[in-house]
Amino acid sequence: MADITLPGASETSRARPLLLWVLVYGLVTMAVLLLLNLPSMNDYVGADNDDVMRLVQVRDLLAGQSWFDLTQYRLGLDGGTLMHWSRLIDLPIALLIRFFSHMLPMAQAEALALLVWPILLSLPLLAAIATAARRMGDDVTMHVALLLTSVFVVTSNRFLPGAIDHHNVQLVLVATIAAGLLDPARGAVGHALAGLAAALAIAIGAETTPFIAMTCATVGILWALEGAVYARAARAFSLTLLISLSALFFATVPPAQYDVVTCDSLSLGFYAVVGIGAASLFVATQLPGMQDVRLRAAAIGITGLLVGAGAVTIAPQCLQNPLNELDPLLQSLWLSGVVEAQSVLDQLDKEPSAFGAFYAVGFFAICICLFRVVNGDRVRAHAIIVALIAVCFAIALVQVRGAIFANLLAIPPLALLIGELRRKAREKPEQLGAGLVFALAAFLSVPSAWALFGVLAVEGTAGVTNRMKFMAGGPAATSNEAGPTCEAPAGFATLAALPKGTVAAASDFGPEILRFTHHRTLSGPYHRNQGGMLTELHIGLAEPDEATAFLRGSGVDYIVFCPTFAQTRTIAAMKVDGLYAELIAGRVPGYLRPVPIDGPSGLQIYRIQLP
Repeated sequence: MADITLPGASETSRARPLLLWVLVYGLVTMAVLLLLNLPSMNDYVGADNDDVMRLVQVRDLLAGQSWFDLTQYRLGLDGGTLMHWSRLIDLPIALLIRFFSHMLPMAQAEALALLVWPILLSLPLLAAIATAARRMGDDVTMHVALLLTSVFVVTSNRFLPGAIDHHNVQLVLVATIAAGLLDPARGAVGHALAGLAAALAIAIGAETTPFIAMTCATVGILWALEGAVYARAARAFSLTLLISLSALFFATVPPAQYDVVTCDSLSLGFYAVVGIGAASLFVATQLPGMQDVRLRAAAIGITGLLVGAGAVTIAPQCLQNPLNELDPLLQSLWLSGVVEAQSVLDQLDKEPSAFGAFYAVGFFAICICLFRVVNGDRVRAHAIIVALIAVCFAIALVQVRGAIFANLLAIPPLALLIGELRRKAREKPEQLGAGLVFALAAFLSVPSAWALFGVLAVEGTAGVTNRMKFMAGGPAATSNEAGPTCEAPAGFATLAALPKGTVAAASDFGPEILRFTHHRTLSGPYHRNQGGMLTELHIGLAEPDEATAFLRGSGVDYIVFCPTFAQTRTIAAMKVDGLYAELIAGRVPGYLRPVPIDGPSGLQIYRIQLP
């Protein structure tokens, strides 16, 4: 495969300027993040429910819950809900909170830790993308990539203060993998880092499994094509992946679950299948007589067969989307409203204005990379990056959550294109077309620009104006007109003051109830909490007299009700004589006793007194 190989000495000599520029861009990016977000923040936890739930998990760890025990005992039916999240994310956040707590009260220590953690992650992200970009191009490519990455960080919601869920870490790991594989010197260190990043990505969240599979396949194919030139790098990647994943498996999985296969977290299934592939690739690179490309191709084919056989034998249930096993009622009333779980057709139907922001940049990058490959321009680098972008883009077609990874990995090849167009525009300033093409390419490479264009195309200038007002003032800016919201603090403060009990509330309120109160809540927006979510839905759908059976059976003490919540109104529309429909209409059954809320709140709290 044609490629421009940079000498190792040159690569090393450029490391210091790269780190310096990463620091410069990083400091500016972090300053912009703080200036744009801190003045309007009314909470130190991110707006995503997962951010709130992560804090609850971290608090439990700090309070003494076992490292190996991921059960959220206050969520769901009796016995709690075993979460599928990794302690690898809880640990650094808990350490930051513990560190700051030596100098500040606990609430302020939490706030500072949740401010520092996501913003600091922008530095390794910038470093990884800058490295990948310069390996594809030159210093100009690196600077364009740093600028695009800074815009990506500022305009996405993954690195905002309080964004402590695992998605930002996964973005850093994906970028690190790409940078390692793009090393033209085929360095062992870079590939070892890629192997470590791959192991961490699997251990932190199963959503990156297809990407890691493509990464392993890419390494195997590169070795099959390049032979001895790439053997050292392939061995470094596969051995590091095998050792790291083994260490992470035994460090995070409790011994009692060593033989359990789960499809949404690191378990025997992923460990065994990835281990088979990594070990087979390592052994294949060590075999004698592998100078013949046909033998190497056969070895990779056998490795693929072993991995496939392992997957079918050990974890056949994981060959499908784990969310396919959700109850149909949850599919329609919960999952269909989760944006990151929607398909490309769902996204186009429900929010066409955001379609370009999710899919346009990745598709643009794929087209550019394929064009480069066909025309023999830096074939190796573009073939590697297009494979990584393509798998993320394919995931995004099924679940939109993959789009952010495709948008991130699109930055290096698009930065190379923009740098070349910029150079041509400067060389021929009299040609207006060259400048316009450069500006157009730069615009098409920014997801947030597509988002703005989408809103303008679908909703007109009024839509853009409304969003600008929202960004400037947030929900509080319109609170006087719309009335107090259900998320207002007074409602949760009143609930927290009530005697400890079990709460029935819409799933999106579950994490907030766990965070602000000492109660147990039936429902939280997590697929392992099917029993709790279904019980809450049946309570809302049942006629008031019938609902008492569900309330008594699940031991519910309080109902927390938000009449304006979208899911609540959907349930009320499905069953016009159900409990939620009756409450929206203001007809409160006699066994529900309203609890006065001290302060402005759209929330309604009822104490249950069954006969």
